Amino acid sequence: MEFLYEYGLFFAKAITFVIAIIAIVATVAGAAHKQKNKKGELEVTDLSKQFEDVEHELVEHLLTKDELKVHEKELKKQEKADAKAQAKAVKEGTLETKPRLFVLDFKGSIDAKEVESLREEVSAVLTVATADDEVLVRLESGGGMVHGYGLASSQLDRLQKRGIPLTVAVDKVAASGGYMMACVADKIISAPFAILGSIGVLAQIPNFHKLLKKNNIDFEQLTAGEYKRTLTMFGENTDKGREKFVEELEETHVLFKDFVAEHRPSLDIAQVATGEHWFGIKAKELGLVDDIQTSDDYMHLSAKEKKVVSIKYVIRKGLSEKLGKAASIGIENTIGKLWQNNRIFPS
Repeated sequence: MEFLYEYGLFFAKAITFVIAIIAIVATVAGAAHKQKNKKGELEVTDLSKQFEDVEHELVEHLLTKDELKVHEKELKKQEKADAKAQAKAVKEGTLETKPRLFVLDFKGSIDAKEVESLREEVSAVLTVATADDEVLVRLESGGGMVHGYGLASSQLDRLQKRGIPLTVAVDKVAASGGYMMACVADKIISAPFAILGSIGVLAQIPNFHKLLKKNNIDFEQLTAGEYKRTLTMFGENTDKGREKFVEELEETHVLFKDFVAEHRPSLDIAQVATGEHWFGIKAKELGLVDDIQTSDDYMHLSAKEKKVVSIKYVIRKGLSEKLGKAASIGIENTIGKLWQNNRIFPS
């Protein structure tokens, strides 16, 4: 009997242990499944609080011990008065919420793949923002693919259509497709030496036909439709194909100019749509920007009247994606430096 009792006890423990393991595995698997289905997450940072913390930390280092005691006493007194006033306003139903400045960051690559995060950020803001709030987009891009930046511009236009004031800050560069995004804003601010403009279209295609011909290598390309392919990298290009390709570039340029003129009607579009770019100070003279100011100044000044909040949608990436992104960033930075040194911006 004792043996059966011990065996039963052992069996019960074993079953309990197995059930516990199964439960843990199921929980982990469920969490992993949810994580897999969740592309990313929204990160919200109270920048107003950060500004206050920096100010308080600096004050603590600058004041003497006696001055600091007086300062802290006054600070506590003010906080108590504010809390009392807020409680009274809540009770009487007269509490006024502070307007908010939502800060979004867009550092665009050539294919504007960052639009995926921008879409999520704009959607999040639109769920809570009112006409009393404002959106500040810190934009940095030398341009890229037309369709990518066209979509990015459309995302910002969603804010305009909902009546949410939009400001774009350019601290470094907003050229070509970058300026296509910037011009959607109610107001564009720029650092003095930021680069803006480049309202033009560029296409560069290498051709290896002569090299293939020299090495007796044939290249065949079959198409249906006269202009399915105008220029090719490996075949022999024709004057007719070149003419059609240039015609398509001109059509894209016209669309670009019309888009900018629609959003900034005060611009002399013929003067600024030459493909040139200008530094912030000259860009203001031309009407490409409204004020010379950095994004930092704008946020700190806004914090006096508004609650400044950063909104960022972070897309989770696996190890292979992280390594690929690192390589991609390295290549893009190298190309970007070459473009900057030669003052060339893609469209």
